[in-house]
Amino acid sequence: MTIADFLTEPLPKPMDPPEGMDFHGPDRFFNRELSWLAFNWRVVEEAENPRVPLLERLRFLSISATNLDEFYTVRVAGLRELAHAGNTTPAADGRTPAEQLRLINRDARALLAHQQVVYRQLCREMAASGIHILANDDLSQADTKFLKDVFLSKVFPVLSPLAIDPAHPFPFIPNTGYSLALQLERTSDKRTLRALLPIPHQIDRFIALPADEGQSRFLPLEEMLLLHLGTLYPGYTVKGHCNFRVLRDSDLEVEDEAEDLVREFEVALKRRRRGEVVRLTISTGAPAGLKKIIMSELPVTEEEVVEMEGIIGLADLSELVLPERPDLLWPAFTPRVPERVQDHEGDMFAAIRQKDMLLHHPYETFDMVVRFLAQAANDRDVVAIKQTLYRTSYDSPIVDALCEAAEQGKSVTALVELKARFDEAANIRQSRKLERAGVHVVYGFLNLKTHAKISTVVRREGDKMVTYSHFGTGNYHHITARIYTDLSLFTCDPALGRDGTRLFNYLSGYAQPGSLENLSISPLDLKSTLLKRIAEEAAHAADGKPAVIWAKMNALVEIDVIDALYAASQAGVEISLVIRGICGLRPGIKGLSDNIRVKSIVGRFLEHSRIVCFGNGHDLPSKKARVYISSADWMGRNLNRRVETLVECTNNTVKAQIVSQIMAANMADEAQSWVLYGDGTFTRPEGDEGARLFNCHRFFMENPSLSGRGTAGASDVPELTHSDD
Repeated sequence: MTIADFLTEPLPKPMDPPEGMDFHGPDRFFNRELSWLAFNWRVVEEAENPRVPLLERLRFLSISATNLDEFYTVRVAGLRELAHAGNTTPAADGRTPAEQLRLINRDARALLAHQQVVYRQLCREMAASGIHILANDDLSQADTKFLKDVFLSKVFPVLSPLAIDPAHPFPFIPNTGYSLALQLERTSDKRTLRALLPIPHQIDRFIALPADEGQSRFLPLEEMLLLHLGTLYPGYTVKGHCNFRVLRDSDLEVEDEAEDLVREFEVALKRRRRGEVVRLTISTGAPAGLKKIIMSELPVTEEEVVEMEGIIGLADLSELVLPERPDLLWPAFTPRVPERVQDHEGDMFAAIRQKDMLLHHPYETFDMVVRFLAQAANDRDVVAIKQTLYRTSYDSPIVDALCEAAEQGKSVTALVELKARFDEAANIRQSRKLERAGVHVVYGFLNLKTHAKISTVVRREGDKMVTYSHFGTGNYHHITARIYTDLSLFTCDPALGRDGTRLFNYLSGYAQPGSLENLSISPLDLKSTLLKRIAEEAAHAADGKPAVIWAKMNALVEIDVIDALYAASQAGVEISLVIRGICGLRPGIKGLSDNIRVKSIVGRFLEHSRIVCFGNGHDLPSKKARVYISSADWMGRNLNRRVETLVECTNNTVKAQIVSQIMAANMADEAQSWVLYGDGTFTRPEGDEGARLFNCHRFFMENPSLSGRGTAGASDVPELTHSDD
């Protein structure tokens, strides 16, 4: 039986190591890329979970397709480049780039095929619920007439049909570009023509047809185009066709000595658009001549071609998650406004002055972060604001607040990270908007990404300056904050205020801080702090004291940290990890990781917060624990090549909220948990028929948080329980 309750259940008996396993060699690690694919399998399997509403299952399938696209355009593209260059440097698990590509190709093809199986099952269930995805053969005369009007008014004006012949070179197909390839014959003289019809991404992939007896009906865009080829190619008949989609290398290369970083990124973004093709997905049964031309012109090898029987581009299924069908979606949820903020009539500074406050998003509204900065912008006593921006939304209220503050004469500094993958163009646009408003915009380090999430507001109070700080585990993005679970720590602790100022000085002036009081940052001392705390737990175990580590993050692959956890396990430290995505550590292997267990939570919200709790000589949960929140996953890039923060939480209420509520609920979760075993397999608990499995997301939605409580106090904050699923 799978034991996913890490809170109350004892550590399971470790498994025997595989024969010949070398505890000091690469066998002790899982492969990073295959671990990521295993995560995306879990996302796909959530699309099959009958406990999830139907259209939310469709959303999971769309997310899995988007994830896989990005995986290919970044990770696979990088490995492909190494393999083509003859690089044989092994990964941590001992596999060369070429060996990894072979394994990725096999697993990804199986995943793509399974996505189609899930899609067909979802289509059947959607049809039973009144949502139909049609083909041309399903259309009535009235439908055909309706579609003709839609085609001529909304689609035809933006299409650019292209011939493929010596006078018309094969066109450039951008990343995620989707096209129809056509084999045509002129009726007058039987002359053949090969043609390409790129499908603009500005057009919806699914065309809504008039409802029929309350039934929602949609036609894929490619079906509509095939229906109207006579308008696009009058005088020709179609002898064969296929559709295909392209993924290109989307990594950026920036010159180390770029004089104008913004301009260099603009040039790099144009280069990305023209990156080499890393995967071609083409419909099964494509005419041989068309397929040969497409492969030759892109160009791609057979190993980079996936023939797909079914719909290509499943990421577009997100269009069919219909808000007008709430019966097929998660029940509506409205994030809470912390009672302490309400007690102070919305005054964020007054609420923070009372004591440190930790907000748990999305259960507590991200609007409080926006309010913090908007209030600072309009407060005559605020003299300065400093802010990091890694990912923001197109119409970011955070950026608007910073602009407002600058226009009101405050000193405003914004660290905009141009190297935030796939948000580079948006961040360039935001940086220019900020500069026009008078914000001092800096871009940090050329060779380090600034991934830290921090705001500081300096306010004149009497005869002194008080620094209010916000440290986050997630991005300053008010849209993703609705579905990402993250933490926001608000404090006016002087030590953290000084540390925040030192961090900004480091980012804007390269002035490396001589010392930090309550903050660790990478690449300076964050990793060493983690290793020190892990070693301290091992020492407690050696002294016969309780020794426990709880940690939660998105990914764990950093070799030194994994080895430190292995050593702590052998010393007797009990280690429970919640790793949403990539995990390079092998848990529960006798003689290596006897005392380590790992699970992944995949559910309604995307687990994103990074937390680590050390028992400090006591069992967990405990008031004596040392508790940290962080912007960093435990990966080489985060600990060695990024600017990240690790903040120790010292306020007793905040610590209790993190340890006894947030982490305890994650540890107790069964409904959304997948347990990882030492052989690399994941298993989720089924539960007895009719049994209720604890769901941490449901718990957080239904119950208030500790540190945001106001005059109501914490007496009604319940134990780990919630209503039945």
